[in-house]
Parts: sequence; C-alpha cells; structure tokens
Amino acid sequence: MNADQNFSSWEAAVAWLRQQPDQTQFVADCYYDDPLIAAAERYWRSEEWSAVRALMGGATGKALDVGAGRGIASYAMARDGFVVTALEPDPSDLVGAEAIRGLAEASGLDIQVVEEFSERLPFDDGIFDVVFARAVLHHTKDLKAACREFVRVLKPGGRLLAIREHVVSHPKDLPTFLASHPLHRLYGGEHAFMLDEYEGALKSAGLEEIQVISPWHSPVNFAPYNLAGFQRELARRASLGIPIVAALLTGVLRIPGVWPIARPLLARLDRRPGRLYSFVARKV
Repeated sequence: MNADQNFSSWEAAVAWLRQQPDQTQFVADCYYDDPLIAAAERYWRSEEWSAVRALMGGATGKALDVGAGRGIASYAMARDGFVVTALEPDPSDLVGAEAIRGLAEASGLDIQVVEEFSERLPFDDGIFDVVFARAVLHHTKDLKAACREFVRVLKPGGRLLAIREHVVSHPKDLPTFLASHPLHRLYGGEHAFMLDEYEGALKSAGLEEIQVISPWHSPVNFAPYNLAGFQRELARRASLGIPIVAALLTGVLRIPGVWPIARPLLARLDRRPGRLYSFVARKV
C-alpha cells in the first residue's frame, strides 16, 4: 500500500483500495467488496456476528445501527428479525447511506436509513431495544455526548453494544497507532481512547452491568480471524518467521486447557496501541 496516497473522502480512499491487486483480502476482510449483498451475507454468517448475537442475550424488537457504513450489521440484524434503523451520515453509494438503501432493496429487508451523526440522534426517547455501534465510539468528536444519546433513545432495560473500539494505554501512544493504521494513512479519521475513558463515558451516560471484552476474549475483537486462525497468527508472529516454531506454538495453543490459561495472561500483557475492545451495557 502506498503510504503517500492522500484522499479527500473516505469513499475515494476505499475506491482506490479496491483497485489494488495486493489488497484483495484486506478489502474482503473489511467487507468493502462487491456485490454488497454477498459481503453482508458473509458478515451475517461470520464468527464475529455469531458472537455478537450471543452478546445480545436474546434481545428482539427495534434496533438502531449507529455509524452503519455499508450496512452489513443492519443487514445482519434485519436477517435476525429486528426492525432496523441504520444511522449513517455519509451519503455515499459505496460506503454510506445510498449503499445501505441499495442493500435493503437487493435483499428485500426493511431497513430505514437516516443520514445523521451519532452525537445528535433524531429520535424520540426510549424507542430502541438495542443500539449497536461497530467501530463507532472511537470516531466520535464527543464521546460522552454520543453515549448519552445512545442511552436516551434506548428503552429501559435496552442494550448498548459498542464493539471493536480502539484502545491506547496512554495519550502518547496515539500517534504510534495512527501511523500504523493502514486506512488512516489514506484518509485520516481514525482515533482511539483509553479504556477508562470509554468506561467512564458509558457509566456517566447512565448504563449499568457494563461488560468489557478484551482483545483476546471474543471473535468480536479478533475478526476477521476465527479462533483457530487467530491462534495461528499469534504463533506466526511469536515464531520470528521460523515455520517449525510457528507450527509448534500453534499446536500448543490448541491443546485443550491451554488457551483458557494463556488468554488472560496475554490480555494483561497486551499494550499494543489501538488494540480492540468491545462493550456491552444495559440501560436501567
């Protein structure tokens, strides 16, 4: 990827990325490939979405997909029976609101699309059973205001799922993360907060039973890998490029009982700038 590329819009950056022969897998991993309905169906069938579905705890009813992008999560929720509203401020037909409208038409699913920002939701109080935000909070200009809005539109007892949020251990780590992010170099727009900033914003908004999911504890965070692929990638990175060592480490991680022990240890040691956390919480 050419780090010197600089685009004026997210749509232009993604359009360029999709034309690069060496980025085909990355594009697919981000669900930027076409046809969009096939990408959305792949997401619905993914290990990530299976984990999200479990985190919803059997919730049903009306769902708000905040920062819906191309609409893959809106599609997944609609496929699971939710009445879905997709909130997406970008009007783009590639990565924004028009893409979602096209997806809804192609799939025959009833997905309402609203073009607005998460800090100012154009909805009445207490109307959604679930607010879902995939990689949204770290983009907000006012984290606390966004969380307050999410809580405002939730019904009592409703759930907020904020998944795949970038975390840094210290503000000084942010430039390191941004410099390493493959998409930030194309267009910008990425950010990360410290873990206590996310938790503080969720608590101050009035949420309870906040579940914090570390990078090592769920496919929600280590997608596009499934668990086996994630373990294989960990072994590859730890092997210093020696195939036999990678194979040995992979085998060790897959021994029954080893992963549950290794996982919390790795989570405590992990200080990578921009590592992914997810949050599930309930409105009182």
